[in-house]
Amino acid sequence: MSETKHKAIIITGASSGLGAATARRLAKTGAQLMLAARREDRLKELATEIEKDGGTAKYQVTDVTDRAQVEALAQATQQAYGRIDVLVNNAGLMPLSPLDATKVDDWDQMVDVNIKGVMYGIAAVLPTMRQQKSGHIVNLSSVAGHQVFPAGAVYCATKFAVKALSEGVRVESNGEIRSTNISPGAVATDLTSTISHDATAEQVDQLYSVAIDADAIARAIAFAIEQPANVDVNEMIIRPTQQEM
Repeated sequence: MSETKHKAIIITGASSGLGAATARRLAKTGAQLMLAARREDRLKELATEIEKDGGTAKYQVTDVTDRAQVEALAQATQQAYGRIDVLVNNAGLMPLSPLDATKVDDWDQMVDVNIKGVMYGIAAVLPTMRQQKSGHIVNLSSVAGHQVFPAGAVYCATKFAVKALSEGVRVESNGEIRSTNISPGAVATDLTSTISHDATAEQVDQLYSVAIDADAIARAIAFAIEQPANVDVNEMIIRPTQQEM
């Protein structure tokens, strides 16, 4: 029997891309899913698809920048499934631009979603996981959380922060909570659609010409989750074979 079967799993940013791919893959293992994102139509469509295929999925419209909404998401999961076994902190955005462009609104948005959204998720599930004396927090960082590149300073800063938060969960786990930091390279999702700086968008399009399918990352997340309770997969970097950065 899969180690994932019957686990109650929250996935943020579940309406598309990595989140949706992860939901589809975990549903096939027997997980009980709570899908979270801002776009209700997409969430409803995905939950319906999973249920029709024999899986278990509910959804909660959630803006991860709103702490109250993230707390409500955790409460809804508890009410639906009686526990919270895994949080996949996947919601994120990547409006890259050079620092000289001073797109401070974009910087603020990245901090709010990529860092505070992750922290709100951790804060929302920790009390339940402590009470259970078990749990698993999977955070989506990036290769940008390991290397700084031009036009990526602020985005990289947010992903370095996610890596630090993942390690913080691990060192404070008291042997109860597993922590996994997933760092994707170029993946074919709509993440690049938020780039409004034309020159940067062109450079990123070239990089993403070798992008891998989102299910490659979903497989990695599933691998980490399905390990026995005494095995904690802490770090994975997954790039296209042809990606240099």
